[in-house]
Amino acid sequence: MSEARQSKQTDTKAKIYGQKKPAPPIRRLLKAAYYSLKGLKSTFWYEQAFRFEVYALIAAIPLSTLVAKTALEYLILIGSIIFVMIIELLNTGIEMIVDRVGVEHHELSGRAKDAGSAAVFVAMILAAACWLVIGLF
Repeated sequence: MSEARQSKQTDTKAKIYGQKKPAPPIRRLLKAAYYSLKGLKSTFWYEQAFRFEVYALIAAIPLSTLVAKTALEYLILIGSIIFVMIIELLNTGIEMIVDRVGVEHHELSGRAKDAGSAAVFVAMILAAACWLVIGLF
């Protein structure tokens, strides 16, 4: 088999299995940061709940300086809001995938969306508990 033909077959296999040439680490880091910021921007513009959580974080930053007595308490207060945002991002991803697969109602699709929503709810309860405990004691 000729060398050119072997090279073409190797390229085809790489495309089939999704393998890419390894990029330099700094380039991969920059691309990852770009796509992460793109995802944050997209979620902010298209998801009302995420916008609300961003506004809550903006309000929580100065408020937490009044409530927290130590650096650890400050970290817990701000971290609890950021944790809710992280869970909301994951929930949004789940909802987008489910909607992409099909718009018709399916029991598993509904359960997946409900589970994501429940995760956000539990994270919000945790954040509220952190704020209450640190604020009261």
